[in-house]
Amino acid sequence: MDSIGTSTAPDAGAHAFTAPAAAGLPSPVPAPDLVTVSVRQGLEAVDIIRRGAGRTAPAVGPVLHDGSGDTLGFLVPPGTADAWDLPGSACTQTNGRGMRFGDLAAPTAGGTGWLLPPESVGPVTDPDVLRAALGEAARLIEAADNCR
Repeated sequence: MDSIGTSTAPDAGAHAFTAPAAAGLPSPVPAPDLVTVSVRQGLEAVDIIRRGAGRTAPAVGPVLHDGSGDTLGFLVPPGTADAWDLPGSACTQTNGRGMRFGDLAAPTAGGTGWLLPPESVGPVTDPDVLRAALGEAARLIEAADNCR
């Protein structure tokens, strides 16, 4: 059988991550990056972002928690890891590893779960909004710890 030169292999830059499309059909989108922080700072940041949502700041996106309860992970737009430099946090490229949305939205890492699942919040958290909220959270935590 002759080939017409069309490859069905995924492009080298293609990502396995898919999110529900407007019509309900999955469409490929770039995989989000993941910002991880301590659970204490992360929960404060979630509260800060949610208090600001609807005024001028966008709402928080999906947030993961680890099984041990030590860290929270915020989904942020792809490419955020390239310039993330906030002390006390880390940002990694997921390349779609472990990211599934839709009917089977449970994270694949053992003991990990959604604090804010993708279907109940926006697609990702704006990195500038997250950076500001994490900074404010760190200042609030430091102030509270110094009052003891």
